[in-house]
Formats: sequence, C-alpha cells, structure tokens
Amino acid sequence: MVRTPALYINVLVVAVCGLVYELLAGTLASYVLGDSVTQFSLVIGLYLSAMGVGAWLSGYIDTHPARAFIEVEIAVGLLGGLSAPLLFLSFTKQFWFHPILYAVVFGIGVLVGLELPLLMRILRDHLNFKDLVSRALAIDYIGALVASLLFPLLLVPQLGLIRTSLLFGILNAGIALWGTWALEPLLSRGLTGMRGRAGFVILLLVVGLIKSEYLTSLAEDGLYADPIVFAESSPYQRIVITSSTAGFQLFLNGNLQFSSADEYRYHEALVHPVLSAAVGPRRVLVLGGGDGLALREILRYKSVEHVTLVDLDPAMTGLTKKFPPLANLNGNSFSDPRVTVVNQDAMIWLEASGEPFDAAIVDFPDPNNYALGKLYTTRLYRLLARRLTPNAPVSVQCTSPLFARQSYWCIIRTLEAAGFQVRPYQIAVPSFGVWGFALASRRPVELPSVLPDNLRFLDSATLKAMFVFSVDTGPVPVEINRLDNQSLVHYYESEWKHWN
Repeated sequence: MVRTPALYINVLVVAVCGLVYELLAGTLASYVLGDSVTQFSLVIGLYLSAMGVGAWLSGYIDTHPARAFIEVEIAVGLLGGLSAPLLFLSFTKQFWFHPILYAVVFGIGVLVGLELPLLMRILRDHLNFKDLVSRALAIDYIGALVASLLFPLLLVPQLGLIRTSLLFGILNAGIALWGTWALEPLLSRGLTGMRGRAGFVILLLVVGLIKSEYLTSLAEDGLYADPIVFAESSPYQRIVITSSTAGFQLFLNGNLQFSSADEYRYHEALVHPVLSAAVGPRRVLVLGGGDGLALREILRYKSVEHVTLVDLDPAMTGLTKKFPPLANLNGNSFSDPRVTVVNQDAMIWLEASGEPFDAAIVDFPDPNNYALGKLYTTRLYRLLARRLTPNAPVSVQCTSPLFARQSYWCIIRTLEAAGFQVRPYQIAVPSFGVWGFALASRRPVELPSVLPDNLRFLDSATLKAMFVFSVDTGPVPVEINRLDNQSLVHYYESEWKHWN
C-alpha cells in the first residue's frame, strides 16, 4: 500500500525545487550577464516549453512509473544542484556559457515536466480523478508560491546562488531516497541501486556545499582581471574588490563601480558643480553613494552642517569597517558627525516628509535592471523635488553619452519631464571612458564660477569644457522613463550589450 501523505509532501518538494531551479537559472543569467530582461524572459520561456516536452515524454513511459519517478528525482537533484556551480565556472568561457545555460535550463525543465504526470499516474489507483488532479495541482501551485517567496527573500540573500542550488539538489535527492521507501510496494526490483545512486548524489552535493566558497572563488577568479582581495554577498548584491598595481577596484554584481586610481575625476565632477552652484548649502542629500567617496568631496564645504546618505545596502555603507583601504580613500567620511546614514529604498524614503535639503547628489548604479531603472523615473525625480528647497541644485550620474547615448539622453529628458531645468555635462574617466552627468534645478541653472581649492581634477577651464558635447554624444530622440514603461532599461540593455 502506497503511503499517500508522503507522496503529497513529495509533490510539494518537487514543485518547490522545480520553480527554484527555474528562478535560479533566470536570476543567474541576469546576475552574471547583466541582461536582466531579455535573458530572464528567454530562460523562463525555454524552461516552460521544456516542461511541456517532459510532460509529453511521460506518455512513452508505459511501465514502472514509480521507478521512473525516483530516477527522475535523482536526475533533477544532480542537474539542479550542480546548475549554479556549473554556470558560474563556465561563464569565463563566453563561447560555451550560453549553450551550457540553455542546456541546463532545458534539461531541468524536461525532468520537472516528467515528475508531475508520473506522480499522478502513481496516485491514480488511490484517488478518484477529481481529487487526484485538484490535490496534485493545488500542492504544485502552493510549492510555486513557497519557492517564489523563499528564493529572493531568504535563500539567495542568506546562502547565495551556489549554496541555494546545491541545497535544493540535496533536498531533491533526499526526497528520491525517501521515495524508495514510500513507494517500495511499487518498486519490484533495483531498490539497492536506486538508493546507492541517490546517496551518491547527496554525498557529491554535500561536498559541493562544504566547498561552496572555494567554488565561488574559483568562478570569480576567472571573471576579474586582477586578484580578488575582498568578496561578500549581501541580501541585495555581490560585492567584490580586486587589487592591482594601480590600486583597488570595486565591483557590484560584476559591474565596475570605481577604481581607486581615477575615482577622484568622477566624484569631483559629480559633487563640486552642484555644491558650487548652491549658495552656502547647509543640508545635503546623497542618494546612493554607499562607498563614501562623494561624501568625502561634500565634507570639504565648511557651510555643510548635515549630510543624509540614503543607500539600500548596509553591507555597502559598512564596507569601510571590513576593508580599511576604502576608509582611507574616502577620508573616513562615515565617521564625520555631520553624516547620517539611512539604509532604505530611496523611493520609499523620499515619500516621507522632512526638512528640505539645499542640494542633492544622485549616485545610483547604472540602470541595468528594473529595480534600478525605477530610480531614474519621473516618479523618483518628482519625489526628490518635494524634498528640496526652491533653489536647490541636483547632480545625477547618467551613464555614458558615448557608449549609451540613448540611455544618457533618456535620463536628461526624464529629469526635464519631472519639472527640472537641466544642464548636461560629461568628463573622461580612464576606467569608464566618457561619462555623463546632469546638473539640474527647478529654477534656471547657472554654471558655478568658484570651486574649492586643492582639487585634483577640476578647475574653472575644465568646468566650462565639461558642458560642451561633441557631435557623437549630442542629443538624440528618446522616450521618457516612467514606472509603467521603464524605457531606460531597454535602452541601456540594447546599447551596452555591444560593448560588454
């Protein structure tokens, strides 16, 4: 007699594991490729179609569905468990990465597509058809909900992609091993072999789990040109610092944020035009900028009495405590008593009321996904305007007007659509190439004429030259970036993929 309660739990685990592998593959593709919309959509579409193939193939299994179910469970555990390590290790081989990615996704999809039809055939002698379909599908959808909540909120933030993949592989193989007892009356022979295979997969994945840090380091060593000296996974991003003879470099989710050798050019250009345009700014707002380098430049101004820095990730604003060279580079800016750090989503924080600011600096990462794209919308800029004094100027980092021309001018036009008058400008940063910014205000923007002393990059002549655009970086027609269209993310993906 088959123990049906055990089978219902089995269905739940199948559903959870299957959806987690789906999300894992799509998220991994987004994470390592920076192609969050197209890649994720393609992976999910391939996965769902592969499930259909698996369901179709289940019709060719005429005998021993219980045995086939156990073998499929073992295979899902092995392939799903090794999926993230395999993809990370293959990413440095660009020619092979996409074929391996799509093969893994298709293979998992086929196996997961086989599972539910096989399980329903096993249960059909113990439940009437109506109860069989309703209960199996209900538990399957509940599993999907559980996975969709656990994966982004708990598993990846706490374990990381590689550990999450290995853990669910172990869980699936464990269910296969347990199934050899739960389904024993239907398994006439070969029990020892199935248990041995399930045990071997569990052992292999446990070893992988123990060595997960080594696997992560091995994969990341191939992604970066220089040795990694610090790495940490936060609930929001992967933080990696590499070291070279020129200094150190900070990467977030594989994207370079700054190099210590030339970051001063970027941060002087970001901060000093806007603060020099403000009249004796006392209260300054920084959105993003969790590395503290913009703070370093802001704190040069004696008129500044208070700086509020809003950055989502406490791991980023606390990085100076774990990596002292960054504290040296930013002049221990987070220790200044004038600085208040708020770890919160900037859009949510802006919705609250508070004392207005005399100047604002917006230093978010580039809009390579929808979560970041919302921080460049008319919605955010209008919320920002409500937190400023009438004459307060704003500076915004706007990606490259040379490499991502539409993206750059989309940000400029979006600022204008939100009610700002904008003066675009650009500089050259060796680590990035030509990089663009915006100086904006709700009143006509006057270019500053006086800059602080002892700057390494900016002077009066350089300041004027920054606001001159060449023919190949000048304005182009673009759509406004709004929450309901996220045009900027589409521009960004389309343009940067030609350079990555």
